[in-house]
Amino acid sequence: MTTRLALALAASLGLAMPAYSQAAVPASAEAAKASNPFFSESPLPLHYPQFDKIKDSDFAPAFDAGMAEQLKEVDAIANNAAAPTFDNTILAMEKSGQVLNRAQTVFFSLVGADTNDARNKLRADYAAKFAAHGDAIALNPKLFARIDTLYKARDTLGLDAEGVRLVERYHTDFVRSGANLSEADKATLKGMNSQLAELGSKFSDNVLKEVNASAVVIDDAKQLAGFTPEQIATAAAAAKERKLDGKYVIALLNTTGQPPESELTDRATRQKLHEASIARGSRGGEFDNREIISKIMKLRADRAKLLGYPNHAAYVLEDETAKTPQAVNDMLGKLAPPAVANARREAADLQAMIKKEGGTFELAPWDWAFYSEKVRKDKFNFDESELKPYFELNNVLENGVFYAANQLYGLTFKKRTDLPVYNPDVTTYDVFDADGKQLAIFIADMYARPSKRGGAWMNSYVSQSGLTGYKPVVANHLNIPKPPAGKPTLLTWDEVTTAFHEFGHALHGMFSNVEYPYFTGTSVPRDFVEYPSQVNEMWADWPAILKNYAKHHETGAPMPQELLDKVIAASKFNQGFRTTEYLGSAMLDQRWHQITADQVPDASGVMAFEAAAQKADGTDYAPVPPRYRTPYFSHIMGGYSAGYYAYIWSEVLDANSVEWFEQHGGLTRANGDHFRKTLLSRGGSKDALQLFQDFAGHAPKIEPLLKKRGLVADAADGANPTLAPEAPKK
Repeated sequence: MTTRLALALAASLGLAMPAYSQAAVPASAEAAKASNPFFSESPLPLHYPQFDKIKDSDFAPAFDAGMAEQLKEVDAIANNAAAPTFDNTILAMEKSGQVLNRAQTVFFSLVGADTNDARNKLRADYAAKFAAHGDAIALNPKLFARIDTLYKARDTLGLDAEGVRLVERYHTDFVRSGANLSEADKATLKGMNSQLAELGSKFSDNVLKEVNASAVVIDDAKQLAGFTPEQIATAAAAAKERKLDGKYVIALLNTTGQPPESELTDRATRQKLHEASIARGSRGGEFDNREIISKIMKLRADRAKLLGYPNHAAYVLEDETAKTPQAVNDMLGKLAPPAVANARREAADLQAMIKKEGGTFELAPWDWAFYSEKVRKDKFNFDESELKPYFELNNVLENGVFYAANQLYGLTFKKRTDLPVYNPDVTTYDVFDADGKQLAIFIADMYARPSKRGGAWMNSYVSQSGLTGYKPVVANHLNIPKPPAGKPTLLTWDEVTTAFHEFGHALHGMFSNVEYPYFTGTSVPRDFVEYPSQVNEMWADWPAILKNYAKHHETGAPMPQELLDKVIAASKFNQGFRTTEYLGSAMLDQRWHQITADQVPDASGVMAFEAAAQKADGTDYAPVPPRYRTPYFSHIMGGYSAGYYAYIWSEVLDANSVEWFEQHGGLTRANGDHFRKTLLSRGGSKDALQLFQDFAGHAPKIEPLLKKRGLVADAADGANPTLAPEAPKK
């Protein structure tokens, strides 16, 4: 079965990932199997995908045949005359759908990393089919009866703890996908899931197209003052690609704030860039997402009610470590007031800097990044531009990210050039464990391009499992602007920490040591999955690691100790802004998903709902807009619906863990091995909060996060409020 019972999750969560259809394989298609790389395991090392042989025309036949094949497998399981056993039901499900899994894994990875018109059309064409087939399995009454029988007898089956948990998770997923509904309600649910799949696909397509369509066109190079010659050349090249010779184009990222806002000295250009960013998806035209948002929110609310929940957030959070909307609301509510208060104090410093330089205008959102750099320089006597020469991409990756993994876990990396890649900018590495044996293959895809979605993420092409014998093939994706040919790729500090963050996800996937595919790697609750990756960020500015990679790209000279000290001293700088913009989006996500269908506005009221939500939550501070506004909030249209809070929820665990590392000697193999053994290798095979407790020795506390974010002075009274109910005792 595909990882984490994708058949149920795709339908129930509206994810842009598997499900299946009921297509039959025509006899003529048999001849095509030999040339289709998805109909058999890849012969490449660790079953690495055959990107050089995969054609867009291969996907549909593999989808159709794979779905038909899995339906036959599931039908055989459901109608087995023998009494249900763990082997003939649960394990049989785990082993089903191999062709489909291979095809979908590569397809959805490429749709995110390097899409095109053909792939976008396939995604749209198959969205409803995938959802329908997911329902066909999750709502199969005979199959559920067998699972239910095993669930009721799970403690008498002679299974180990991981096996018992697998039975429990299958049962939970089927129930949450509607297995206990009446036949009439199942039919209604199927219709809802089909509509949600189609709408989600359209939303994602619109976001990518709108990012490209909203790129800002500049007529005069003078308006780009503050850019380096390389950045100006990149903007000119982007314009030329659009047949706008003589002009300049600034490409947008999917976040509200745009990186060039920190550098452009022309205030009008900064304003133009900001206004283009926040208008995306709500400015009318073919890529406007407001009507789609309204339909999705109503459908999610109606589906939650059908499944017995008061709202979509209650449905989602029941299966996370948070458990309830109230738990999430309580934590976010505690953080918002001190965060906004900090942001206002920071704004006062920025306004003072504006006045100091002779400005008479009031601080606006497009001024924040620009003047915060000035204040940073004034307070700490350095700015971001001083750092970038020391952060060359390959050096950061190989002598920073990889070096930290070597020091903590004993890993070594060897670049290879013989494996096919889907884009020339992609690089691959063999990863070897401390004993010299190959652990995994790592794919690095670091550059932004029009065919790539925004943000940064990790995905697995091949997932570890003792049952299958597979070892991991994992990928990291960033969106670093590519410099002109022959120029070095110099990173901002945020890009450096993002590289460490995403590699934390990669480690979670590579260290997986579980028996069943369901539990592999990052197959953990959404509000836990960001935790290991956030822990890995701590090594970015750990002195021994920083000294190993922070070297001038031309001279090789190490970053001066004075500058290193300033980087660390400035770590809490601008945290009011960062926390507030994040909370603005996280609380907005909850507002959307804690309402009933009759409370969802129509398209014309979407932006008014957003404004009212921010006001009610106290995050409506004009200079700090939410990191994502509703029309381009891709997280909550996919797997993070009612789950964007997960980043800061996980950061509570992260802050506790950083404190643990610091108290136990920091960067040592013993500490790394402990983290790997108790947590990183366990995937979802054990309760998530129990895994944390196995590692840290106590339930999570919020105080370390308050310290990290510089919010201690405003913390709620009381000693150490816990993040969530304590993990179950051993």
